[in-house]
Amino acid sequence: MCAFLDAPRWAQNYDPAHHWLLSAAWAALPLCVLLVTMGVFRVKGHLAALAGLATALVVAIAIFHLPLHLSLLAAIYGTAYGLFPIAWIVFPVLFLYQLTHRSGSFTLLQQSMVGVTQDSRLQLLLIAFAFGAFFEGSAGFGTPVAICGTILIGLGFPPLQAAGLSLLANTAPVAFGGLGIPLVALHGITGLDTLLLSRVAARIIAPFCLLVPFWLICAYAGFAGMLEVWPAILVAGATYGLTMLLVATLHGPWLVDILSSGFTIFALLLLFRVWRPKRVLSPALEAVSPISRGSEERQRGAIWNAIQPWAILTLCLIFWGLPKWSQWLDSTTSVHFMIPGLHQAVLRMPPAVPTAAAEPAIFNFNWLSATGTGIFIAAIIAGFAMRLRPRVMAQTCVETFVSMRFTFITIAALMALGFVTRYAGMDATLGLAFARTGKLYPFFGTLIGWVGTASTGSDTSSNVLFGSLQKLTAQQLGISAFIMAAANTAGGVMGKMIAPQSIVVATTATDHYGKEGTLLRFVILHSFALACLAGLVVLLYTSVPVITNLVLR
Repeated sequence: MCAFLDAPRWAQNYDPAHHWLLSAAWAALPLCVLLVTMGVFRVKGHLAALAGLATALVVAIAIFHLPLHLSLLAAIYGTAYGLFPIAWIVFPVLFLYQLTHRSGSFTLLQQSMVGVTQDSRLQLLLIAFAFGAFFEGSAGFGTPVAICGTILIGLGFPPLQAAGLSLLANTAPVAFGGLGIPLVALHGITGLDTLLLSRVAARIIAPFCLLVPFWLICAYAGFAGMLEVWPAILVAGATYGLTMLLVATLHGPWLVDILSSGFTIFALLLLFRVWRPKRVLSPALEAVSPISRGSEERQRGAIWNAIQPWAILTLCLIFWGLPKWSQWLDSTTSVHFMIPGLHQAVLRMPPAVPTAAAEPAIFNFNWLSATGTGIFIAAIIAGFAMRLRPRVMAQTCVETFVSMRFTFITIAALMALGFVTRYAGMDATLGLAFARTGKLYPFFGTLIGWVGTASTGSDTSSNVLFGSLQKLTAQQLGISAFIMAAANTAGGVMGKMIAPQSIVVATTATDHYGKEGTLLRFVILHSFALACLAGLVVLLYTSVPVITNLVLR
């Protein structure tokens, strides 16, 4: 075994200020600096991220006493993870988007969607909510926001509005994103049964499957505008929620998003054939006309050309997400790097975990099985299918890369910030502060998941960080560990929209990098309100024995 594994290990201290409230305030400082500089002072994303990272390093070293070399190694590890796989997902999505513009395919997509429905509220339901859930289920990691945001812009939505609405729509599906990875990770960290976790999570999130579509359209068109299309909203929310409950209960977390979104898309398309609102809301689409009638064959050909790139992307994402194929690629092409000096050099201590456990630091360079690689290959195939020359595709690739240079810095700095806070124990300090709330813990425990996802950008990471804490605290308070573990992921889905990584992906995808503060101000109140509602649902589920038994059945 390498000599560095035998070196003295550093144990995390969750109360370095000798008062839990003051320690929690120090732990929250880097995230506060990041959000305030971005949201209040409107500093560009990469500068705000670097300010947050600098604050995290100072707090980690000076307050939490994380050794300097471990702090720097954690930042380097986070930087690498930010570039791969996170940035590697955003880049190929934008590359594909630019290719569709070069070929004229995106204009055809606009015309095809107008042919399905000219009402922008219904387009928002179909694209941001239903298709977004599909992309979340098949890929996750910001893919739905990047893809749906670009499509909505093509349909005439203002860029920042498209970005904000895509973030708002991408809530309920997050718990089962990436073929159920968040709940699979939660099972791995807690040892709780995967199927029962899936059932409980679905029953916590189910009310929001119905609420979020109404909330989304109300945020876009106002209450009166929402009432005009309530049948479509009800169909979308009910179809998604019922399918989610059935699949999560009978099968597990793996195919929840894909099947739920598929049935929702089908239900909406059927509804659009027999029903339309009395007033069509499409002020942004006046310059977009449906595909000209012509012959039926020409119409079908134009529609196929419009959806072809996205169909190729969908097939590649499904193929790349197949467990056996993904596992085979991982086993044959992935390269794993232990971070020397950091791997197992930090001990996570009770009560954050049942017993002291060394934090791993292994960088997985799964260059072929990564979701981003599947998207990039889909973009190349789509480019040839759209009859673009290799030289044009190469030029577009370089232009896309150059346009994202500040985005790469931002994502890398944000992940570095997250990794520094994790290895210093600042994340656990915040979680333990929430755990002191006693009888109100089900409410505040849900907010732990919200904070976890908002700070790490991933519901999966939030579950890994706080899953054991939720289980242990629930057992100490006599609350169901299954409900509180699932509450962590349910709260986390509401924090996804304000995660700085998500916001940067959204502004980059919509070609409005530098407007992160404006976007954050739009989504933050929605995020907090939905997280509080999720906390109230969990509080109800744990406070009424009859409901508790029904949820756990």
